[in-house]
Amino acid sequence: MTTTTTEDNKKEGKKGGLLLGYKQPHPFSLVRLTDRASVRDLLITLLDPLEPFFSPKKARVRCPGATAVRFDQTASEVEGFCRPLWGLACLLAAGDHYEGTKWWVEGLKNATDPETEAEGEFWGIPKDNDQRMVEMCPLGFALAVAPDTFWGAMSERERKNLEAWLGNSINEREMPDTNWLWFRVFANLGLKKCGGLYAQDRLERDILHLETFYRGDGWSNDGPEGIHQMDYYSSSFAIQFLQLLYAKLAGDDDPERAAEFRKRAQLAALDLAHYYDAQGRSIPFGRSVGYRFAMVSFWGALAYADVELPPPLTWGMVKGIVLRHLRWWQTQHDMWTPAGTLTIGYSYPNMYMAENYNSPGSPYWACLAFICLAVPETHPFWTSEEENHWAVIPPVKALKHPGHIMSNLGGHCMLLSSGQACSYPMKGTHAKYGAFAYSSAYAYSVPPGVFTLEQYALASQLGLSDDGGEYWKTRRLSESRLITSYDDDGDDVPVLVSRWSPFPDVHITTYLVPPREATPNWHLRAHRIDAVGREVLTADGSFAICNERDADGRLLGPYDAGKGEGTFPRLIGNYDLETPEGWAEGGKGAFAVSVKAGAVGIRALEGGTKRMAMLVNADPNSNLVESRTTIPTLQGTVGKGETVWYVAGVYAKPAGDGVRKEEYLDGWEKAPEVPGWLVKEMEAK
Repeated sequence: MTTTTTEDNKKEGKKGGLLLGYKQPHPFSLVRLTDRASVRDLLITLLDPLEPFFSPKKARVRCPGATAVRFDQTASEVEGFCRPLWGLACLLAAGDHYEGTKWWVEGLKNATDPETEAEGEFWGIPKDNDQRMVEMCPLGFALAVAPDTFWGAMSERERKNLEAWLGNSINEREMPDTNWLWFRVFANLGLKKCGGLYAQDRLERDILHLETFYRGDGWSNDGPEGIHQMDYYSSSFAIQFLQLLYAKLAGDDDPERAAEFRKRAQLAALDLAHYYDAQGRSIPFGRSVGYRFAMVSFWGALAYADVELPPPLTWGMVKGIVLRHLRWWQTQHDMWTPAGTLTIGYSYPNMYMAENYNSPGSPYWACLAFICLAVPETHPFWTSEEENHWAVIPPVKALKHPGHIMSNLGGHCMLLSSGQACSYPMKGTHAKYGAFAYSSAYAYSVPPGVFTLEQYALASQLGLSDDGGEYWKTRRLSESRLITSYDDDGDDVPVLVSRWSPFPDVHITTYLVPPREATPNWHLRAHRIDAVGREVLTADGSFAICNERDADGRLLGPYDAGKGEGTFPRLIGNYDLETPEGWAEGGKGAFAVSVKAGAVGIRALEGGTKRMAMLVNADPNSNLVESRTTIPTLQGTVGKGETVWYVAGVYAKPAGDGVRKEEYLDGWEKAPEVPGWLVKEMEAK
């Protein structure tokens, strides 16, 4: 498959690099992924469009987008320079050639030279907790795997400049007590591999401290005791990924630790396989998901670090996870700027979901995914035929350390979450960590505002309001535990229980029950709500789904079985809370069906309470994947001093290969019964 590169565009008279027009696909989407050579071509479609955005002496890359972040503009442009190095270095590690390598070689010399400061090229000396420290990690890796390309091209003076900027500065500064400590390890490791000045004692102390993050069974927390945050930073974005790179690069000097890191990766692999569905989608969960296909970097790192796969996984399965994931991202045509660079967002540009550290160059952390290019072409990762890992791993599994129950029933991967929490204030943290369910087919939603349900966009969340519905509180912090209960047939069923208080005098116990083989499109969500000190309105939301008609892109109308799309009740607006239609049909629940996306819905199963079924027309751009969504929701009221039980069946049947639109609601009338053990809980309290 031929791809269009920057050079091709220049030959055609398009000066300044790639320029995408109306519905013109990015070259990234045109590569037919089959083997290592095609993945190399895919990487080049990411690197080529960066050329026009290098500074005159190539030390900085100012990616399109004038958005500010919590750090300075120079650090933002350092990100733009360093993060693509994750991909380029992997290419060079295998002996490949890329014409644009010269941009980074020249740029690194000028970036670390204080004499270029007046020209706006010098990166500046890092201060405590400086973002520049993050970018030292891909730079250190590049030096370690391609020393001849970078270090070998430098004069003695240029090497001294690099040692001073990369080694001395980071070793003298304070760093956050998180995965950042790995970045200092790699800064020192890169200099060590080149024969430069480095701090071995600092490297060893950092690794010893990082060991205190380890929780067991392969899982590390992104921080010390007292923090419960195990997202993609615990695996593909940082900790597991960098442990494996360390095992490969420092294994000869530190064989015991390298062996331990490989062992942890073997244990983690059997859990992490549950985050990727058969279509190639991963489950969006937690922060920094704008790094997109970096979500699969762990799997390429297994091969790079020569890990022996734990049964029943095979290299064909690992290859399948990686290539299917990259292929899915090839179908996301709206994630690019017109210049062909990555945007801040997920499936489309989205600042609502962005963290305060996401600069225009930030998304290029996605280049971690190309660690597979550093794997020799003779490795079974490349020589094996792709396989489906879901043929051999269980469809439901409880994960003790992250506090998740994973499911691959009903056409998508889903995790039920015990309610993790980010260790510092973060935009949308309750949506990124505190929702009850996260799906590979129906991404989570973030609040674009904080006024009324349409702005809160409570997908897979229970919201409570004490002011008539203007402001809503959801689960953020919780005391959680994983228990095993029993269903009426005597089978073990994993159940997540969390206790949380949206207000000081309102207390909730939530039970999350995964799908069963008999009802694969349903999971159960039960809440005991003790409204001790105030009356509260409640809003219990299902997954969010695409709110567009197939024929013309307008909002969904009333459900039409012939067209296979629409909502029930009809979508009448978020402020029509007293509409007779919603109350009259509330016993049947609410659902929404999209030709493109499938069906989602929610039904009240508790009996004895009066909850209204309705559709929340969420504010645009609240969802990560679909820019226009609706959320089937049950609304109710709990009076001051009352204790109420809510039990909801949450329905999801995604579109997919072999699923006809006429089948989207096949399971809707077959809602699961409330299990006997839960009935006893409700009767006892």
